[in-house]
Amino acid sequence: MNAGDPYPVGSPGQPWGAAEKAEWRARQRKLRSYADEVVAKIDALRERFDVAQYGELDYGADGRYPLYAIRSRDWDDALPVALVTGGVHGYETSGVHGALQFVERHAADYAGKANLLIAPCISPWAYERIHRWNPDALDPNRNFFAGSPAAESAAVLALVEPLRGRIVVHIDLHETTDSDESEFRPALAARDGKAYQPGTIPDGFYLCADSARAEPAFQQAINAEVAKVTHIAPADPDGTIIGSPVVAPGVIEYDCRKLGLCAGATDARYVTTTEVYPDSPRATPAQCNDAQAAAIRAAIDFALAPA
Repeated sequence: MNAGDPYPVGSPGQPWGAAEKAEWRARQRKLRSYADEVVAKIDALRERFDVAQYGELDYGADGRYPLYAIRSRDWDDALPVALVTGGVHGYETSGVHGALQFVERHAADYAGKANLLIAPCISPWAYERIHRWNPDALDPNRNFFAGSPAAESAAVLALVEPLRGRIVVHIDLHETTDSDESEFRPALAARDGKAYQPGTIPDGFYLCADSARAEPAFQQAINAEVAKVTHIAPADPDGTIIGSPVVAPGVIEYDCRKLGLCAGATDARYVTTTEVYPDSPRATPAQCNDAQAAAIRAAIDFALAPA
């Protein structure tokens, strides 16, 4: 939508109440199948990996969604833990399928080196509707904190809590899409009763580091591997990416815990959030998945490397 167009739900300048949120939810349509596209792939991995259900989302008439995590079969409490999360934003497809691709093709390489814990599709309702929010019009990736009102976020926090002190690396897989500007940022402004301010979408892959645990060499090691698969996003003319200062090529920083981001869910030393651009004319869906898988491998390899 254009900057001057009113969002089709609510009144300009007025934050949404229950009626507007209900109207917004009623507009959402199921466009793809979590069971067929995600759960079926998880089930196919059961011969080689442990699969555990860590929760279930009950969204009434929209259905019930079991939440699955994939674990190393030969889990060894003496080994460090690597956490991979995908699909926090359900519409960001390569976050889900890149995580599953990593498990299928590469996870076995870490047997005896690290325990892997992969939650590939944290927001299945949003996956089916190709949306950013959950059905309560909440962004799970702003709700990773104690007492979270977002069931998707709360379930992941409960999953990782017993391992909190043992997770050495956490990589959270995302995308930045054209629909961020055409739908999701206008929706956010409307929900909060604010004016929509247009932004820019970077063409390429970039990382969001945690400003409290920046680890610049770690971020650059990931980008170096991803650059073999797809292009790294350049900074805008003002030296920013999505409005945040570029601190190194293809890297910006957020305070992950302050913002309630998934990347702030653990005490891991090495933390990052990937951002793939699937709408680039220079990237294919396969390249996007490959980029996510390459980022996971690079992140784990760096974290496990001898000091």
